[in-house]
Order: sequence, then C-alpha cells, then structure tokens
Amino acid sequence: MTAKSDLEENKDIDFFFRGTTYAFGASTATWDAAPTLYVGLLTAAASDSAAGTEVTGGTYARQGVVASAANWAATDAVGSTAATSGGTSGTTSNNTTITFTGLPACSLVGAAIYDAVTGGAVRRYLLLTGQPISVAAGATISFAPGQLTFQEDN
Repeated sequence: MTAKSDLEENKDIDFFFRGTTYAFGASTATWDAAPTLYVGLLTAAASDSAAGTEVTGGTYARQGVVASAANWAATDAVGSTAATSGGTSGTTSNNTTITFTGLPACSLVGAAIYDAVTGGAVRRYLLLTGQPISVAAGATISFAPGQLTFQEDN
C-alpha cells in the first residue's frame, strides 16, 4: 500500500481546489486560468470506480465554484484562506455557501465535484452528513461554509 505525505496532500488540494501553482523540485505546473469546479448532488453514492447517480429533474443544476483560496479552505482549518495549506488533515471544505434551487423530490446521499457543467467526469466525491436527506419537490438546499468537506486519501 502506498500513501501520500501531508505535504503532497496539501499540494494536491491547493492545486485542484485552490488554483495554486504546483511545484515539484525545479518544475512547476500552473493553470492557464483557475478552473471552475462543478458541485453536483447525488442520490446514489459515488465510489472510486462508479460515478454514483446525480439528481435529475426540477430545475436542478450543478453549481460552479472557481478554484481559489477564497472559495476553498486551506488544510489548516475550516474557513482558512491561507495562501498555501500547512495542515495535516488532507482536508478542504467550501468557504462560500453553495445553494441548489428547484430540486425534485429525492433523497440525497452525497455530493461530487465534476469537471463540466453537464456531463463530464466525477473528480472528487463525498457522503453527506446525516444522509439520506429527504428533499421535497421545489426545495432549496444550501451548504454553509465548512459543510462540504473533501479529504485526500490518507
């Protein structure tokens, strides 16, 4: 079995979620522009080999959140906007409220980060705390800062 060091987890989170430059020795990787991460809701859980089942119906749509320190926390603490992560948890969370409106009647179990506003691929996923969460048709659901927590494999 292999594992990542805290340093590597921090660099991966900072690059993917927070849009920072990734340095490895004398080499660096940067984004042409900070990517938009599309947050979607799931009615069946995703896994490493399956995308899960995304909500459909109503006026549901994925919510775009630009990769930045303002929008995603450093690994140091929930809500941290530090320029680079220095924590040991390998965990980031939303720094801004993410709201979904016009949901169909459903039971939510998870959320995922997609690489496109529609279609695309699941890049990260999580189970929601307290799931399944019953949602009435037409409902709005919001995730306050710190409620959507993504962790690198430890």
